[in-house]
Amino acid sequence: MTVLSEYMKKINLEHWGYNEFEKELKRLIKLYNSKRNTYMFLYVSSFNPNLPSSLEQKDYYFIKDLIEKNETNTSQNLDIYIETPGGSGTTAEEIVKLTRKNYDKVSFVICGEAKSAGTIMAMSGDEILMTQTGSLGPIDAQIVMHGNVVSAYDYIDWMNQKKKEAEKTGTLNPADVVILSQITPGELNGVINSLKFAEDLVKKWLNDYKFKNWETTETTHKPVTDRMRKSRATSIAKKLSNHNFWRTHGRSLKLEDLEELGLRIVDLDDENNKDIGEIVYKINMVCRMMLNMSNSYKIMCTSDQIISFNAQPNTQSNVQQVIPDNIHNVELDQECPNCGKVHKLYAKLINNKQIDAEMSKKGRIPFPIDNELKCECGFNINLQGVRSQIESQFKKKIC
Repeated sequence: MTVLSEYMKKINLEHWGYNEFEKELKRLIKLYNSKRNTYMFLYVSSFNPNLPSSLEQKDYYFIKDLIEKNETNTSQNLDIYIETPGGSGTTAEEIVKLTRKNYDKVSFVICGEAKSAGTIMAMSGDEILMTQTGSLGPIDAQIVMHGNVVSAYDYIDWMNQKKKEAEKTGTLNPADVVILSQITPGELNGVINSLKFAEDLVKKWLNDYKFKNWETTETTHKPVTDRMRKSRATSIAKKLSNHNFWRTHGRSLKLEDLEELGLRIVDLDDENNKDIGEIVYKINMVCRMMLNMSNSYKIMCTSDQIISFNAQPNTQSNVQQVIPDNIHNVELDQECPNCGKVHKLYAKLINNKQIDAEMSKKGRIPFPIDNELKCECGFNINLQGVRSQIESQFKKKIC
């Protein structure tokens, strides 16, 4: 039975929902920890471009709380399972400094995609463990320009193209002129420095951590010098930041690609690592199930704690009834984003049992106390945003 079939069976026959998958994720992490004698921290983001799923500074404060040593975490080894479309290079630097302050050995586990800032962080690992489904990507810095998040490399590349175009033709497209006129020299230098910053981080971390125990060459068994370590780290950093070579910022670099660059990767599909690989594949599938059956877009988890970030559904148009002068309750219809079923709810603004009786006759159910509405399809709908909207609109708390 495949991993997908195993968990689909649990959904269809055992009626597993989001809460059951949360428990399963913690169980798998605990099992992984016992097999590896480590402490696993999981950071998984959605790749939906319409959601704020990039690595950002606010994540650092949650991560700090989850990975710092405590009564239940005494391990000197940290394994970070990471899936992310990328994000802030400076946040990646802070997270790596934090891990190195608290742990003697740090490894990165890649079963999905860890792009851009995710790749930068992975280069700081003593080990990189990968499945055949895992991938890293070219390194880059994501910067905010005029309200938009853009790739530093793509930004510089576009500028260079326009410069060549102007030199060749003596003119520019009017639309490009408008854009270029808004760019200051300071902004341009900032973009260039951001890209160089990412490359410098990778060079330093590879030399300090990944290659620190590299003592002899694999083929000739010659002693490895500091100069050789620095040279290899520089070569890899330059190749990872060369988007002209990879052709696209979104390129998936698999285990074989990384080994061709000169990195040694632990293959979790190898027979010797089969037990760990099976757990990692299950962790990957459980995370995908959790993202698919809820409006969560980012999950951070250890064997003891879990934090999820949820996209709040826009329900302004779903409010069906209000009483203008003396508001006692609000009726609303909430559609499940997964299966489309419409759930008929009501929110009481005063404590009155008669309202419950009247709403029950109309087939409506109370607004959930914990803001979690579980659909029959297994999808968890987070209604925190709906609660905030109603309470703000009517200046009353939902009872």
